[in-house]
Amino acid sequence: MESGKLMRTLVGLAIVLVLNAGNYGVEAQAQPQVPCFFILGDSLLDNGNNNGIANSLAKANYRPYGIDFPAGPTGRFSNGKTAVDVITQLLGFSDYIPPYATTTGNALLKGVNYASAAAGIREETGRQLGGRITFSRQVQNYRSTVSQLVNILGGESAAADHLSKCVFVVGMGSNDYLNNYYMPQFYTSGRQYSPEQWANILIQLYVQQLRIMYNNGARKVALLGLGQIGCSPSELARNSSDGSTCVQSINDACQIFNNKLKSVVDDINKNYANAKFTYINSYNIFQDLLTKPSSYGLKVLNTGCCGVGRNNGQITCLPLQSPCQNRKEYLFWDAFHPTEAANAIVGRRSYMAESSADAYPSDIRRLAML
Repeated sequence: MESGKLMRTLVGLAIVLVLNAGNYGVEAQAQPQVPCFFILGDSLLDNGNNNGIANSLAKANYRPYGIDFPAGPTGRFSNGKTAVDVITQLLGFSDYIPPYATTTGNALLKGVNYASAAAGIREETGRQLGGRITFSRQVQNYRSTVSQLVNILGGESAAADHLSKCVFVVGMGSNDYLNNYYMPQFYTSGRQYSPEQWANILIQLYVQQLRIMYNNGARKVALLGLGQIGCSPSELARNSSDGSTCVQSINDACQIFNNKLKSVVDDINKNYANAKFTYINSYNIFQDLLTKPSSYGLKVLNTGCCGVGRNNGQITCLPLQSPCQNRKEYLFWDAFHPTEAANAIVGRRSYMAESSADAYPSDIRRLAML
């Protein structure tokens, strides 16, 4: 066997061992590949930060959310693990990265999850769902963490050295389309701006926050592109004539944003010392799930496993509602969010690309090594 093939085989075997070594983040190696992992994002990555926000309607800390997660309903918007839970396992951490809302002291050293359901790049995004932690506020929370790390580690130099080894994942922008641009009953943005203009506005704000992160020690940063929002049960229920054909205009708008985000990676890596930013092509990974579902054991692509109305996408999964039984065959758990089965694939391919289009310029496994 050629050395390249042997290496790919060994790495693939290692991933299988890690994913099968236990459902609660237990893995087969003694030390994680990086000392810390920080996560910023929305409900695709949230693991409980919204639970304590009294006026938030964007919560998932009730059954049947978490029905397949060992700890039950935690605030994750899925039946089980999120994509970053899978990445956490593959990076070799013995437990999942905890939510910022409940993490203090030395526990901050290994990283925290700042993600908040309904959050957007724009401050107003998701406001109809009540309280949420916007992207700029998540970055403020990260800055607060850095200040605490300076105290814990005994100085700015030690904190900077520690943070330079950490991996960061940022997944923002979905709500700026779902809960802003394509929600005309609450927002005027879809009438004010073309998709090109809207993407430019979002990217400009996104980059401002990334600069703040960089200035506060973030060096190894993976930016998650938008998935195919036009294929979610929510959008199929609202805008698809047959309930199964994806809404191409929404997907096209997502790709405009994605292409600009990919260019941001080149710009930052070129102009910022020691910056090692990378782009994860979630859209491409999702495309594979939609076009080759049987390769991944998926059978139901257009309907949420749990929800109400057309495509189970008009009202999200309700408390104590009975979900589908064959959850491993569903792409979507509810109106918006993937099942654990889909998250496992997205997480795995974000960590180790299975096609050259999955990540640019490197996947998270290589990012951790840099």
